[in-house]
Amino acid sequence: MKKPDFLKVGDVVGIVATAKNFLPEELNAGIEIIKNWGLEVRIGKNCYKHYHQFAGKDEERVSDLQEFLNDKEIRAIVCARGGYGTSRIIDDINFSTFEDHPKWVAGFSDVTVLLNHLNSIGYQSIHSSMPVVFGKNHNQHAIQTLRDTLFGRVNSIHFPFHELNRVGNSEGLIVGGNLSILVSLIGTTSDISTEDRILFLEDVGENLYRIDRMMVQLKRAGKLDKLKGLIVGHFSDMSDNTVPFGKSAFEIIADAVKEYKYPVGYNFPAGHESDNRAFILGAKYNLSVEFKESVVVYNPTNTFDYSS
Repeated sequence: MKKPDFLKVGDVVGIVATAKNFLPEELNAGIEIIKNWGLEVRIGKNCYKHYHQFAGKDEERVSDLQEFLNDKEIRAIVCARGGYGTSRIIDDINFSTFEDHPKWVAGFSDVTVLLNHLNSIGYQSIHSSMPVVFGKNHNQHAIQTLRDTLFGRVNSIHFPFHELNRVGNSEGLIVGGNLSILVSLIGTTSDISTEDRILFLEDVGENLYRIDRMMVQLKRAGKLDKLKGLIVGHFSDMSDNTVPFGKSAFEIIADAVKEYKYPVGYNFPAGHESDNRAFILGAKYNLSVEFKESVVVYNPTNTFDYSS
């Protein structure tokens, strides 16, 4: 997996909207925060447009993303927000100039489409909070992990014990993102390999039976059996039917992977809650799931000592 260069003070960051629309004032806090990091901010010319629920027509969102991917002065692209819409434009994006001059692309939720497409063509990206959320997110530490990651100060992430954890140690490239998006990418050019990878999953606003259906789909598609590990982030605002499904989201996931031996850690602080830590998709990490806590450690040199 190819790693773009980390940023330095004075570099240019582009903000684009690939999915749902928003009000201009919702972006203000995010712009100011990124500027306070010592970076110049450029906004896509169509970023504030509204076309039904989208941030402009498909061709307008394509135009902004393509322009910023091609612009050699822009060293990173942070997507404004998620929602829905990135899958509608991904096949119209040409990545040839990007591949000659790669840059960081950051986001989560619906942006999982773009992050996984980059993974499929061999490039790392950043799973992180997004500028529209910054003004609503009171967890400043989570926001600062995006800054740290962009500048190359990649944090280890500690997360608390959960009774469904399967203890163990492993190492591998972290891949994944939003569960419903990952399932929608199976069979497309944006689909990813999970073999010998540590898979990350999160989701929001789903019915529990749909979580089960998606986990069954991942399993049937061969996405779960050859993992190096599984880390499970926030599964927020889950709903149930009048007749209960009978399991929580975490229990559904545990049931789907019960026959395998790799470590599984729940309560990973990433997803649709304020504590949404940044980490690099496509980068090598060490996963240690123990009884007291779990930890994910960035390990580009592959020399981590679990006893340290």
